[in-house]
Amino acid sequence: MNTDEQNQKFLKMTTAPVGRLITSLAIPSILIMLITSIYNMTDTFFVSFLGTSATAAVGVAFPLMAVIQAVGFFFGHGTGNYIARELGAQHYKNASKMAATGFYSAFIAGAVLACFGSLGLDPLVRLLGATDTILPFGRDYLRFILIGAPFMMCSLMQNNLLRYQGSSFNGMIGMVGGAVINMGLDPLFIFVFHWGIAGASLATCLSQVVSFGLLFIGSTKKDNVRIQLKYFSPSIANYKEMVRGGLPSLVRQGIASVSGIFMNNFAGSFGDEAIAALTIVQRVFNMAGSLVGGIGQGFQPVCGFNYGAKLYKRVKEGFRFSFLAMTIPLIPLGLLGFVFAPQIIALFRPDDLLLIKIGTQAFRFQCSTILFLGWITINNMMMQTMGKAFKASLLAFARQGLFMLPLLFILTPIFGLTGILASQPAADIATFALSIPLSASVFKEMKE
Repeated sequence: MNTDEQNQKFLKMTTAPVGRLITSLAIPSILIMLITSIYNMTDTFFVSFLGTSATAAVGVAFPLMAVIQAVGFFFGHGTGNYIARELGAQHYKNASKMAATGFYSAFIAGAVLACFGSLGLDPLVRLLGATDTILPFGRDYLRFILIGAPFMMCSLMQNNLLRYQGSSFNGMIGMVGGAVINMGLDPLFIFVFHWGIAGASLATCLSQVVSFGLLFIGSTKKDNVRIQLKYFSPSIANYKEMVRGGLPSLVRQGIASVSGIFMNNFAGSFGDEAIAALTIVQRVFNMAGSLVGGIGQGFQPVCGFNYGAKLYKRVKEGFRFSFLAMTIPLIPLGLLGFVFAPQIIALFRPDDLLLIKIGTQAFRFQCSTILFLGWITINNMMMQTMGKAFKASLLAFARQGLFMLPLLFILTPIFGLTGILASQPAADIATFALSIPLSASVFKEMKE
């Protein structure tokens, strides 16, 4: 990208109407996250026809998926931050070296995970929280997930790499294309070919290969940095740069995996229905998370440009706009979810009354604190973009690490299953309280 284009981008980011600018940048991210959430939900929906234990197996797989996402985001954000700076300085060769290093490192990391995971598949499924009845379903489901791990990590890495270069549309095509194919293959493999839960897993694996290919093609478009093997440079200096930019994402996704493992193991003592119900609730709530996260990703570049230019008024304006855009839709969604929780859960397993009862309680707990989601997310993204590494990491770690894990150990012995279901919304309230002084200190620093 030449200097004139860089100047035009800078002018656009620092002078265009903030609301319109954030909206235009957020739409591709919202679409990617929304389609991915719909795919995850439909995947769970089709698997639910195979029974409660099969549904629970999808939930057991979540911590492993979180690890794959954590590593993919680590390489994507770690290389993307560096490449954005190098492109601005017109150091194109350095950018190419980092892109290749991040890409091939992600693939190697995925291959290592696939090898070790496949060799110890049964112990891995047990560790993730599978009961005796969930174990065979979990084994069949995770087998193909592990095979697809290298492609999944590289897809996440490439999508973020394209986003940092201002090519969100190419990333959207790759991610959405794979998700749509997955939604088509799921019923074909499960109901037509009768491959059961292994068919759902195979559909996910193949869709990740398709996304991988589309994103790789997208990296060759326009002025995007091309990934070439000759630029693969696995040096200590390059990996240090990746750690600088990718560590917060690794921590955030990593703690999601750890909390998921503990949640499954705690819930498993109350039966497969408990794990299955939590799986369904999580998949449905990811829809709200896609809206919030997509708007936050649209806010981040606007925040970064204007904070760097010391245009703090625009940063604050963008924060207010994004917070309202996140929170206003959550009000009716939370109310509708609370009222129609039984009907929503019954869509997945209409014949399992115990699952519906547990899922309804969990869903209503989550709806009661859904309004905090926007505030927590926008503050976290603002602090990370500003380079407030400690505050951003603390807030990112707080929700599922600092608060949720201790609450699981405290509330479960006292309230049983209800304690497990209440641990996440209780953690949301505590995280919201923590975010207030952190946010106040950041705004206090931003003086015109």
